Amino acid sequence: MSGLEVIFIALAVLSAASGLLAVTSPRVVHCALWLVVCLGALAGVYLVLGAEVVALVQLLVYVGAVVVLVIFALMLTRAPIERSDRLDGPPWQRLTASVAGIAVGGILAGTLIYALRGTTVEVRGDQGAARPIGEAVFSGWLLPFELLSVLLLASLVAAIAVSRSRNNDNQEDGQA
Repeated sequence: MSGLEVIFIALAVLSAASGLLAVTSPRVVHCALWLVVCLGALAGVYLVLGAEVVALVQLLVYVGAVVVLVIFALMLTRAPIERSDRLDGPPWQRLTASVAGIAVGGILAGTLIYALRGTTVEVRGDQGAARPIGEAVFSGWLLPFELLSVLLLASLVAAIAVSRSRNNDNQEDGQA
């Protein structure tokens, strides 16, 4: 086992463990911070696989933007920072979610084991470079890339519209 494989396994275990803690931690802020660790470890996995651009995008977009946005949203709203019973579901719901998560993980692992069947994937250093990714995104995948950006923009506008209508309803209820 090479040193890169050991680093890859360590980062993968760290990512999986912190992902599990992100969904099971009783405090919302701790969940967000564990998500930072999970996504950062995943960027390390990409880096070990030779995909420097994907690792950089992972750090900039997910760790640097999305998680920071979540943390600011938690700070600016009235979400409970401390442990709250309102955030916990009943035990049957946790059990059902655990069983569903394990089943999906088993199906995914079984599919990968069946599809790969002991084949090895060689890591090529030039595969994750900026030029092949840029050529792929801006040549054959340009239309899906632009449609995805329009979809994200529409969802952002819809989220703002939904949140503003709720705020207006709450303000009207408070005045009555």
